[in-house]
Amino acid sequence: MKGLLFFLITVVLCFSSCSKLLDKEPDFVTPDKYFNTEDELMKSLNGVYNRLIDPNGRMYSRALFSYFAVSDEAFFKNISINNIRVMAMDAADLDIGRFWEVCYEGINRANLLIEHVDGANIDAQRRDAIKGEALFLRGYYYFILCDFFGAVPLKLQATQSPNDPFLPRASLSEVYNQIVKDMKEAEGLVHDIDYFSYNERVSKTAVQAILSRVFLKMAGEPLKDVSKFNDALEYANKVIASGKHSLNPSFSQIFINHCQKINEPKECLWEIGMYGNKIGNVDLAGMVGVENGIECPSEAIGYSGGAMRVTAKLYNLFGNADTLRRNWSIAPYKYVTSNGATVRSYFTGQQLYDRNPGKWRREYETGTKARSYNATNFPVIRYADVLLMKAEAENEVHGGPTEEAYKAINQVRRRAFGKPLDAANLVCDIPQGLDKDHFLTEVQNERARELCFEGLRKHDLIRWGSYVTTMNVTGRDIAATAPSTYRYAGNAGINTTARNVLFPIPNTEITVNKQIIQNTGW
Repeated sequence: MKGLLFFLITVVLCFSSCSKLLDKEPDFVTPDKYFNTEDELMKSLNGVYNRLIDPNGRMYSRALFSYFAVSDEAFFKNISINNIRVMAMDAADLDIGRFWEVCYEGINRANLLIEHVDGANIDAQRRDAIKGEALFLRGYYYFILCDFFGAVPLKLQATQSPNDPFLPRASLSEVYNQIVKDMKEAEGLVHDIDYFSYNERVSKTAVQAILSRVFLKMAGEPLKDVSKFNDALEYANKVIASGKHSLNPSFSQIFINHCQKINEPKECLWEIGMYGNKIGNVDLAGMVGVENGIECPSEAIGYSGGAMRVTAKLYNLFGNADTLRRNWSIAPYKYVTSNGATVRSYFTGQQLYDRNPGKWRREYETGTKARSYNATNFPVIRYADVLLMKAEAENEVHGGPTEEAYKAINQVRRRAFGKPLDAANLVCDIPQGLDKDHFLTEVQNERARELCFEGLRKHDLIRWGSYVTTMNVTGRDIAATAPSTYRYAGNAGINTTARNVLFPIPNTEITVNKQIIQNTGW
């Protein structure tokens, strides 16, 4: 980690200002001479943000919604052994090692900006907003690291030299406390969502929404600090009370907007902004709708190998009435070549394991399409998630569901069914009179339906303390009941053990940092 971060400083932030290519005495801009103008601050901030993409696919461009997010909602076509997608990996896995490095690259870039931003002679409000975004992003990178690795080294100063001392793992509580500290400070500094015409930069309500997510995690496994349910509720309520967000009346339109590069800050509080399609010099593209898209051989329509397949468990969870949302989230067709043309081939009722995620459909993309990459944004947090977090926190804080809890979850369900959000509806509303445990089950199922393929199911199952059990039961059920050609789809679940709640600390870190201890079981 240390050597890589020093390399990052020298390459990314030591910009040559020579006027001619062959100048013999170029000037080099060092950090103490940079960070003076708004343009310089924004370039640095962009460098903090872009680690969330990672052109090699280990962040939101691919892994965080696919093979790092293995759960009971999907499996990977034709992969049965010796792959992270079926929980067959170790501490030498290259993807895990690079994931760790990219997160710390983002942290180091944030540290460098935080250390120098106050010295810039620019408008104070804009300078503070940049500082707030850097603080939030540092906290968010640590949140990702804790989610996947547990306790990690807490690095709060930028790397100065390869001789900087190695850091041991801080306690998990210490890291989470720093996450909360950074994000709360950011809350008072960043712009309101109204300041932007897009949602790719972090706004006040985005910070509040992510804080609600952080507090729900702290209330669950492994910290189990149940007092944090109160904080989760407070921050979800802040977002709702702002009046700046609402549900898109059309569930499908959320994802069509992503494909068509239409920013919608009402529903989507914060998105990871992808750019380009790797044709030319641009390297900030993603694979949203490719890795997790509808199988299609045509590049003109939008190629996808259909790598991710849906489990029958998820399909059946929608039931017989929630078909509008189900048939968008889970594609009812794939594309095939017939008589020289590419056409839709619709599935029969028995073809449950043949289906792909369908939220992001490449047929809706505009402009020139590339085979494997696109500029489709990925939503980190949507307003529907905020409503479901409120419902869950209300239930926990009050020892059972309140009227506000029912209102929150039922808005999400009514939208899913295409019904008015504020009118009671017996077809889609959650039954009244549930106790705490039964209401929590309804929230858990609703999160699975509403947020499937958005990289949250594994996170949720772990914080609820049910990841290993859920994966094992799902794996055994698939192995016993799926068509014979799809029995391998249960391998990830069968292979899951207690150690899989966390990734291993990468060998690349263990080898050089003698103060760090490996996670249990690895």
